[in-house]
Amino acid sequence: MRLGLIGLGRIGAFHARTLADLPVVDSLVVNDAVAAVTAEVAGRFGAEPAETPAALLAAGVDGVVVAAATDAHPSLILAAVDAGVPVFCEKPIARTIQDGVAVGRRVEAAGVGVQIGYQRRFDAAFLAARSAVAGGELGWLHTVRSTTLDPAPPPAAYVAVSGGIFRDCSVHDFDIIRWVTGREVVEVYATGSNRGDALFAQAGDVDTAAAVLTLDDGTLVLVSNSRYNPRGYDVRLELHGSKDSIAVGLEDHLPLRSVEPGAGFPAGKPHQSFVDRFLPAYRAELEAFTDVVAGRRPSPCTVADALEAGWIAEACTTSLRLHRPVRMEEVRT
Repeated sequence: MRLGLIGLGRIGAFHARTLADLPVVDSLVVNDAVAAVTAEVAGRFGAEPAETPAALLAAGVDGVVVAAATDAHPSLILAAVDAGVPVFCEKPIARTIQDGVAVGRRVEAAGVGVQIGYQRRFDAAFLAARSAVAGGELGWLHTVRSTTLDPAPPPAAYVAVSGGIFRDCSVHDFDIIRWVTGREVVEVYATGSNRGDALFAQAGDVDTAAAVLTLDDGTLVLVSNSRYNPRGYDVRLELHGSKDSIAVGLEDHLPLRSVEPGAGFPAGKPHQSFVDRFLPAYRAELEAFTDVVAGRRPSPCTVADALEAGWIAEACTTSLRLHRPVRMEEVRT
């Protein structure tokens, strides 16, 4: 098949390499807002350059991957959908949840496949955890713990437009919690602190956050996030049930140091970025998108799924501001 890729920054260039290596992709058309970047990436991966997103869509592509800046996501998704071309788009759908809802309505009416980039759904351990929950291996859940800790803060310019830690970072936890447990969040209580760089407080954000989520069956979920984990990139999920307990992320590349006498775990080099932590998942995610393009499967992460994670982020952001629990119905529009 012939695929297009719009946006060739860090994640876009990473996707270009993955797409170029997929056997099912016969040709790749690429575009970036910076012409020199378009030319460089096209040359590196043997892709065809396109001067504009419109030119790319007119180049006979079967599907398009969007990795451009967030503000461009709505227009690019809708341009592809209006052309009848399936779309893979990195999260978020839009800068605001309200704009995301508007995009969702258009996508639903068009009936064109749209997949949003939540790569944890394609990680082998998260898949195993979901299977264990669905198969009843854990009994009924009582506690879930989800963690995402970044090794270092993002640039100040990024923080200023990120929408805050819950919308930018924790949203990955929120999506995977819904997906693994099969349950919905009904209430949140969130808090946060700033003990690092002043740039977070200046942007109205926090550098460390915690949230307690209550699921619709009474399961309690504890979510922990921070921009300061210099040992590495730490992503884990624990699920504790009436019959058993399991964990995702307890492996030799876990960026955590044990001080138990004689302990040799973890023994490997700590994960340093989302790329090395989820490299196979990113490939599997794009392989799944080629199946969506070919009509072999529905979207494995729909706009509706992404919006649900977004609403949880909205509720946590509101809870942080108001210093109280927030029911989900308070923030939905």
